[in-house]
Amino acid sequence: MKYVITGSLGNISKPLTEKLIEAGHDVTVITSKESNRAGVEALGAKAAIGSVEDAAFILSAFEGADAVYLMIPPKWEVADWLGYQQQVADNYVAAVQKHGIKHVVELSSIGAHMRKGAGPIDGLGYLEEKLGTVSETAVKFLRPSFFYTNFFAMIPLIKGMNIMGSNYGNSDEKMVLVHPADIADAAFEELNSLSFSGHTVRYIASDERHPSEVAAVLGKAVGKPELPWVPFSDEQSLEGLKGAGLSAVIAEGYTSMGASIRNGKVQEDYWKQRPAVYGKIKLEDFAKEFAAVYNHQ
Repeated sequence: MKYVITGSLGNISKPLTEKLIEAGHDVTVITSKESNRAGVEALGAKAAIGSVEDAAFILSAFEGADAVYLMIPPKWEVADWLGYQQQVADNYVAAVQKHGIKHVVELSSIGAHMRKGAGPIDGLGYLEEKLGTVSETAVKFLRPSFFYTNFFAMIPLIKGMNIMGSNYGNSDEKMVLVHPADIADAAFEELNSLSFSGHTVRYIASDERHPSEVAAVLGKAVGKPELPWVPFSDEQSLEGLKGAGLSAVIAEGYTSMGASIRNGKVQEDYWKQRPAVYGKIKLEDFAKEFAAVYNHQ
């Protein structure tokens, strides 16, 4: 089978490509940098060098594919985040339709059912919506939960103020957490078998823990067993993100996402469709990875 993988050599796309190559498939990896060519080819895949914002490039890259894995790469310097996401989504959908690609696996997100009001998740919901109009293509919407690796961004907060926190965590609701490796496993399972039909959702989760538990477990791993989780206001979150160097549009997006986690909207559909099988990597497993990064910074 011939696969096209977006996401370059990222934390999900790279191991996914490795698994598909090992299974004997023909894989092309889309990457924006010529400098990544050698790394892609070292995996046994072909490299397609170009921008996901270039409709003509995407159209060419998808030609002949039996299935594609779609993800919208982050682009931190954009002035219009949603506009960027929608442009990439439109390019993907046009190429899928033009070439009559039979199977698509989209890396979406928990909260994508909202479509609007969840910051950076909104563009993924837009892609879900657009793919949903392509009736002749079978689509699996992967909705992973909150990435463990997002907690790396809190290392300066831990070191500087001896706390973890965000503008959520002040309710009894647990956070749904996932490791990129578990997402790669799920994506491979879907792409290798291509047994799905229609348009269906698959939630991916590794663990479910309250933010206070997250702080306790990660704090213990870095020698701070009393580390608290402190809920911030939206205003505090926004200013903190800007202070950390994020642009206003990115900071506002993440603040909106946090507010939607706080009010329960992001996870509400997940609780109705929890996965029958969870990922292998639990919070305590990730804590070892977190400690290694923490001690290196």
